[in-house]
Amino acid sequence: MDTTGATGAGAEIDLSTLTTESLDPRYSDLDTLDVAALTAAMNDAEAEVPVAVRAALPQITEAIEQIVDRVRAGGRILYVGAGTPGRLGVLDASECPPTFSTDPETVQGIIAGGPAALRDAVEGAEDDTAAGAALVDEHLVTAADAVVGLTASGRTPYVLAAIEAARSVGALTVGVSCNAGAELSTVAELAIEVVVGPEIVSGSTRLKAGSAQKQVLNMISTVSMVRLGKTYGNLMVDVAATNAKLRVRARRLVEQIAAVDPQTADSALAASGGHVKVAAAMLVHGVDRPTAERWLADADGRLRTVIEGR
Repeated sequence: MDTTGATGAGAEIDLSTLTTESLDPRYSDLDTLDVAALTAAMNDAEAEVPVAVRAALPQITEAIEQIVDRVRAGGRILYVGAGTPGRLGVLDASECPPTFSTDPETVQGIIAGGPAALRDAVEGAEDDTAAGAALVDEHLVTAADAVVGLTASGRTPYVLAAIEAARSVGALTVGVSCNAGAELSTVAELAIEVVVGPEIVSGSTRLKAGSAQKQVLNMISTVSMVRLGKTYGNLMVDVAATNAKLRVRARRLVEQIAAVDPQTADSALAASGGHVKVAAAMLVHGVDRPTAERWLADADGRLRTVIEGR
């Protein structure tokens, strides 16, 4: 849960203005409902999330366009968060290498409290502004990078400090929060506010707010990778075939793209070093691996350019 904490000893925090902390009168009798009613209520509440995300699409689009420019030029995406948002950032980052064959350095998730916080709460980590600011030096953040701050409340001290420090070195900074007029929005260069309203369990922002942030992260990583040539149509052609299921998927992709039988696809994949795009280009144009690799490099990795432009 994206809890909020004091930035100093004995500091009083005003949560009354945060919709993520407010009470929803529709659920005042929540503890009296049976399981069927509870699951229906949660499902109804979650149905509000995509509506809130859609309202933020213009801001999400602008952020992704600028993020793509950074990554295309050699920069990185760094997600920074505490608690649930931090875990979601790590999750999204960890899925990019197997899905899109990205270098693990290209998309990174950084959580307050370090790796231990992925499993257990690290007390006070979200309030540690020094640690938030220090991550810019620790991760060698430069003006080439994009740093995305994740906090449901929009006021998590660790995230605010990280975004301020990243902006000071010229990095693109994006703030993703779930409250209108969030403090994070005044600190980051670009603001994405997905206002999902009160949670069914008041203040439990691992629920609607967590779902909203996961959807935004899905868009950031997936749309960025599509724009960077990591798909052919809606086919996952940069998949890393690291297990039996993914090897079968890779073969099926080559079969579909090159219109060949399974045996031919397997042979081409073996000859290509297991790279779907290289194997497909080899088969479609009847060329060897070095030629296919050179064509793909010249096309910035875009298989469509190689297939349709040759």
